[in-house]
Amino acid sequence: MKQRISLLLRRARVMTRRHGPEAMVWRRRIATLAGAILVGIVALLFADLADEATHLFAAMVARWWWAPLLVTPAGFALVAWMTLRFAPSAKGSGIPQVMAATKDPEGSMRHLVSGRTAIAKFFLTISTLLFGASVGREGPTVQIAASIMGYAHRLLHVPLRASVFIAGGAAGVAAAFNTPLAGVAFAIEELAAAYEQRMTLLVMTAVLIAGMVSLGIAGDYVYFGAMRQAIGVREALMVTPVAGVIGGIAGGLFSRLMLSFGSVQAAPLAWLRARPVTFALCCGIVVALLGVGSGLTWGTGYQTAKAIIEGHDVPIWFGVAKFLSTLATALSGLPGGIFAPSLSVGAGIGDMLRSLFPAYPPGAIVLLGMVAYFTGVVRAPLTAVIIISETTASRGLMMPLLASALVADFAAQLVCKEKLYHGLSQRFLPVSR
Repeated sequence: MKQRISLLLRRARVMTRRHGPEAMVWRRRIATLAGAILVGIVALLFADLADEATHLFAAMVARWWWAPLLVTPAGFALVAWMTLRFAPSAKGSGIPQVMAATKDPEGSMRHLVSGRTAIAKFFLTISTLLFGASVGREGPTVQIAASIMGYAHRLLHVPLRASVFIAGGAAGVAAAFNTPLAGVAFAIEELAAAYEQRMTLLVMTAVLIAGMVSLGIAGDYVYFGAMRQAIGVREALMVTPVAGVIGGIAGGLFSRLMLSFGSVQAAPLAWLRARPVTFALCCGIVVALLGVGSGLTWGTGYQTAKAIIEGHDVPIWFGVAKFLSTLATALSGLPGGIFAPSLSVGAGIGDMLRSLFPAYPPGAIVLLGMVAYFTGVVRAPLTAVIIISETTASRGLMMPLLASALVADFAAQLVCKEKLYHGLSQRFLPVSR
């Protein structure tokens, strides 16, 4: 009898270890739940502070139009110095860092997605917006979210795998744009080169929880506002190839310039690369001159893109000016993403397309330009289509958007063979080893 009771107790302990509250499967679920909730909260806080920084800069410009000529270059140099001094892994978008982090999850917690890097990314990105830099918060949100998810798993003693960072990054995209489907697509197309079946549940859970937190706190909003225009099949056959080719080539050119900058051997550029703070100062001067001259190229470009979608007129050269401002900011190495600025450049391209097709629905034409340019830059057509459709509630345009994105993806390959984020991630691989 005693032996039977002892056996039953031993079996009960084994079952408790395997399936009880302290079992690995439950700790992993709790870590994912807690991490995703925190990602949603931090993403919303990040968005609010970034918007406030943008408004403060706009208020300064409205009062002293000449102030950016001094403030922006000095701010670029200061943020570049602080990034190099305190958190080198925080420079740039943040998405390449997460891609590199998946190669060595445990080691990356010391550099690429460490707490120090995430905190620096948070505040330095906001600082860049205070100085008028052409950056977005979506890429930084991906890096910060991956760090949060990593620490949630480490706190509960759950082994880190690449899927943890992929799930965190995808949750960050979902919370940043309030676009859960885009988060899943981004995980498949960009963060995971080989999407493993076992990480499906982790990614879906993290994205949905972060999305629900964002939805519950910020409400059911559409990022760029609802756009209900549609175009017919005959019109789509005319405009989608044109939008795809122009947007794809422009986006591919941006990627080509970003990736080739580090290898150009011209003496002046080599001299500037060896002096990153001086180079950031020069980039700041370019951004300041473009901003003061146009009045439209500061910050994320969200307001201008939204105005273009709604049918407001902007100068025909806005897309080119925003392209140059975003390129100068990205090359400077300042913490900040290119998602929102790229959508703004795409809106500028769409505005140019409206003049080529004046009889077509203008809002729909603008969205085709946005999806084409964004695809050309990031080379992720599915993500681009879903982001545009979810941020504008333009589900009736899914087929034209997809056609334009596929053409743009092909056109971009003619200009730049390598994908931007994958190419940039190679520069962080030595740090993660």
